[in-house]
Amino acid sequence: MEIGIIGLPKSGKTTIFNALTRGTAETKPYSGTGLTTHLAVAKVPDARLPTLARLLQSKKSVPAEVKYVDIAGLSKGFGKEQGVSGQLLNCLSTADAILQVVRAFDDDNVPHVEVSIDPLRDIETLDIELIFSDLIIIDKRLGRLETSLKMAKSAEREAALHEQELLKKLKEALDRGIPIRLQNLMADEMRSLSNYQFLTAKPMLIVINLSEKQLPESDRLLQKLKNAYTRPQVELISMCAKLEMELAQLSDMEADEFRKDIGLKETAFDTVVRHSYSLLGLISFFTHNADEVKAWAVHNNTPALKAAGKIHTDMEKGFIRAEVIHYNDFIKYGNMAEARKHGVLRLEGKTYVVQDGDIVHFLFNI
Repeated sequence: MEIGIIGLPKSGKTTIFNALTRGTAETKPYSGTGLTTHLAVAKVPDARLPTLARLLQSKKSVPAEVKYVDIAGLSKGFGKEQGVSGQLLNCLSTADAILQVVRAFDDDNVPHVEVSIDPLRDIETLDIELIFSDLIIIDKRLGRLETSLKMAKSAEREAALHEQELLKKLKEALDRGIPIRLQNLMADEMRSLSNYQFLTAKPMLIVINLSEKQLPESDRLLQKLKNAYTRPQVELISMCAKLEMELAQLSDMEADEFRKDIGLKETAFDTVVRHSYSLLGLISFFTHNADEVKAWAVHNNTPALKAAGKIHTDMEKGFIRAEVIHYNDFIKYGNMAEARKHGVLRLEGKTYVVQDGDIVHFLFNI
């Protein structure tokens, strides 16, 4: 899973990045030109992993990973004036989702770029900028299609006309302020757009960045924003990024004690990962050998054949079958021999839909 972090200047993007990755990137207000980025990979916590490693006598447990890309320098107007620059596109094109940081805290030492604090206004501002960026991509492509259609052969012409029709449909909705993710496209239409880097097609996790003194009323503030801004494939959460960044630099025991004292139930990272998995429809399955037990993240409803390809393309090409047992069944019986004896270790084919918590051994031949 890869998450691109964006937001208006002085919203706390890099502070969130440090909180999620235990990083130490410079957090002073960005005032330079061009595009700067920070990258880090964090391990996704899963309490089932160490238990599996112990029972399966594997030497180590390997969690799934999430990559965060913190993108600085997105000032108001970047979408309309510049479109998606090559550097920005490279940063966001591979992201599975976008995390937008929205400022709700007030700090006289860090004045808001719009002077006043208005989270809903800032959310809508970024929406507009991303829409402008997608419109520029579409306009450029439509121009090239218009030229190519003049000399296209019959077979090529049909495909080009279909693409042109779809892009015009997207453009008409974008002109009305509707992001691509909200345009109710058919599955085949979404597949035909896979080569484009449309930013408004990506799911969005919006993090409302609060001050520490706002935490007691965080639920009320968040619900107010949710009532005003409810969209499919968009989720809103809140946290105090500055506090979470400070806690991320403490030991786990010290941070847990502090969170308990102030009533925080989980870390910023756990919160973001949980909502990211939900937003993207991700589940985890496990593989194992003598060396390691490993967690893999795949989309819900992934067939065994594609899950095998997640590990290695050879497994997908040479897939024979999968030996599957669910985590709960394995814990119940304690080992594979007992599980097999009670009929809960199953053989499944390539169309079997992998479930969250499945322990899978793929058999393949190349």
